[in-house]
Amino acid sequence: MNVFYEESGIFKVGAILADNTTSLQVEASHGKRSKIKASSVLLRFEAPPLYEFMHQAQQVAANLDTDFLWEYCANSEEFSSYTLATDYFGHSPSPVEVAAIMILLNSAPMYFYRKGQGRYKAAPAEALRAALASQEKKRLEAEQQARYKQQLSTYVLPEEFRPRLDELLYKPNKNTIEWKALDSVCIATKLSVPKLLAKCGAIPSTHDYHFNQFLREHFPEGTTFNLHETDCVFNDPENLPIANVAAFSIDDATTTEIDDAFSVTPLALGSFRIGIHIAVPALGITPGSLLDKAAAKRLSTVYLPGRKITMLPEKTIHFYTLSETRLCPAVSLYLDVADDFTVTTCQSRLEKIKIVANLRHDTLEQQFNEDTLRKNLTNYSFAHELYLLWNFSRKMEILRGKENDINNEKIDYNFVVEQDHITIQERRRGSPIDRVVSELMIYANTEWGKQLADAGVAGIYRSQNGGKVKMSLSPAPHQGLGVAQYAWSTSPMRRYVDLINQRQLIALLMDTAPPYSKDSDELLISMRDFEQVYSVYSDFQRAMERYWCLRWLLQENIQITSAQVIKENLVKLDRIPLIVRVPSLPDILPGTLVKLEISQIDLIECTLNARFLHKEQA
Repeated sequence: MNVFYEESGIFKVGAILADNTTSLQVEASHGKRSKIKASSVLLRFEAPPLYEFMHQAQQVAANLDTDFLWEYCANSEEFSSYTLATDYFGHSPSPVEVAAIMILLNSAPMYFYRKGQGRYKAAPAEALRAALASQEKKRLEAEQQARYKQQLSTYVLPEEFRPRLDELLYKPNKNTIEWKALDSVCIATKLSVPKLLAKCGAIPSTHDYHFNQFLREHFPEGTTFNLHETDCVFNDPENLPIANVAAFSIDDATTTEIDDAFSVTPLALGSFRIGIHIAVPALGITPGSLLDKAAAKRLSTVYLPGRKITMLPEKTIHFYTLSETRLCPAVSLYLDVADDFTVTTCQSRLEKIKIVANLRHDTLEQQFNEDTLRKNLTNYSFAHELYLLWNFSRKMEILRGKENDINNEKIDYNFVVEQDHITIQERRRGSPIDRVVSELMIYANTEWGKQLADAGVAGIYRSQNGGKVKMSLSPAPHQGLGVAQYAWSTSPMRRYVDLINQRQLIALLMDTAPPYSKDSDELLISMRDFEQVYSVYSDFQRAMERYWCLRWLLQENIQITSAQVIKENLVKLDRIPLIVRVPSLPDILPGTLVKLEISQIDLIECTLNARFLHKEQA
């Protein structure tokens, strides 16, 4: 005796070796023996032979009409496969015919629902239509996915991908057929998604690819300020006294947010007064206003070579920036300085100042530098004022214990991007211009932080202990700068922390209640958000500088270059701020100059291959 049975959803046949009450021992036609449950047996039969049964049943099942059977059973309740076989074949069915019906019913789950051993029920018409529509949809999608894969494999971008490129590049929905096709071809070609799409011509600008990736994550609503013009422009503040000073600013050529300016006024007996003047957007940007909320969301201006994303709208910047030939509102810190460059008195004021000039690094550095100071050359504008500020800054460096600061010998780099052409210029960090501006800013941020702390007015401070820099609501020493406390207050158009501190300072000067108390949740949230965002923006700036360094290597066709070993296999390339690993670098002391061969520059992954050639002669 043989049995037709079901095991793990598969129909099988076997010869009975032992028939127990609840189980059977059976042997398949190929000799494998199995123990099966008695409840899994669907049919018992003598003929046809075991090895022919399944073949005959499948042949009969192949000739059955599924639609006809469903229509016949559509209005029936639950039925057995034996009953349906009897009705269909018009006679008492053979085991092969019953098995064929079961095979057909089992293979059409959309048409027939299983209700138990050998029992079924026809699917409702509505459910069948939905299932068939879904099946057709899947078939069409499979065909479309196959077409996508064929096109992508030959580096042709399917037209359907174009409106979804941002999604596919930056935030893919992995359930879509576009992604499944893309992912499949990436695996086959061993290419990343961006590199495959780039080979298909979908990334015409590698710069825009990186920039848009940053925007999608941190500026998902775009960089445009959705504000009414009246929210961005203000009336001139009234009742501010006009200072009797001639102030000038010192900035990079591309700077539009001119936050700071300086003045020098002679006093009696060789003493003089230094004025540090800071733009005051806090006068017009009310806490909680739409403009304030927009600034609080951005928290800082984002800088990268060739462009920037400002914290404030251009109209607001234009109103408050310290542009030359204008009378500008400012908060000023006046330092009365003796002839030995010691500060004798300090005073803060809210006023208007006359900006007589916006000096720019590229022209000023040719006139105001170590050489002209050594030769005492004064044949340029503001030479006398700059000479006094230079000597004052040197005295302040000594008082801070930073006169021999090694950071002054480091090299900074300016990136100038014009019509996709990159120029990278070296600038020594400790130039007279840098030291003058940085010392005056350190003094103002230190002094205003002290004034807030002494008056018990809340502020956001920046401290350093053991090399770690952090922000807090309590004044603490900044070891790196050598000051007792430090509160960013001098860039209120570019950093939201400075705008907050400026509001607190203005309240102190005007003897009004400060906007933020020491236990203000808003103050704590702004500080924490700023610290996180400022780090993200800085990382992005460094990443884009790395990108432009690679672009410069390609632009200048640099294949062989010098580099200096930093440590182990880490080197810094000559003329640009690019640090790379060189796996082939032998064990060489830090500081050693070497020659490298550059190849395989990848502007999507921002990588290159650098191969060690030889050490340079000392």
